[in-house]
Amino acid sequence: MFELKKSFLIFLLLLGSLNFLSAQQEDTQAEEMKAWTEYMTPGTMHEMMAKLTGDWKTVHKFWMDPAGEPMSSEGTAKTEMILGGRYQMSKFSGSVMGMPMEGLWMMGFDNVSQEFTAIWIDNMGTGTAIAKGKFDESNKTISMDGNMMDPISKTDMKFKQYLIMVDDNKYTLEMKLDINGQEFKSMEIEFTRK
Repeated sequence: MFELKKSFLIFLLLLGSLNFLSAQQEDTQAEEMKAWTEYMTPGTMHEMMAKLTGDWKTVHKFWMDPAGEPMSSEGTAKTEMILGGRYQMSKFSGSVMGMPMEGLWMMGFDNVSQEFTAIWIDNMGTGTAIAKGKFDESNKTISMDGNMMDPISKTDMKFKQYLIMVDDNKYTLEMKLDINGQEFKSMEIEFTRK
């Protein structure tokens, strides 16, 4: 009889432990689900990117020499939000040094790191430029630090990129290269809504 009571008591203790572990597991799963929901839900920075949706006229300026005059050309860009409003994608067309240029720009905002990531690819090369940075509300600018390969030196080259929001119908994208510790403005694209 004593053995039966002991077995029953052990059974009750195990059952209680399992219920406790099950409740803890449910709490953990609820916390994890909440974290994923917050991570995947577009927020105010995604809404800001969405304001740039539409068709744009572009004026490109490129500097080969910091002391020289820029080369200038015109083009177009079409910007849309993709993947449920989580990312921005822009398709560019124009010309650079008399050659036709096509490019893709993708940008997203990570709710966890509170950081923008931008990726640029085009038909003027085979590399990918990647930059990350933050938005400064005071000057309406996303400032990013990036890296890309320099085809001449075949080494990694640093750059800074600035997306400056003028208003809902105009913004500017600037790039500054870091050459041997010296920074100079190499590109500027002005966007005006069509």
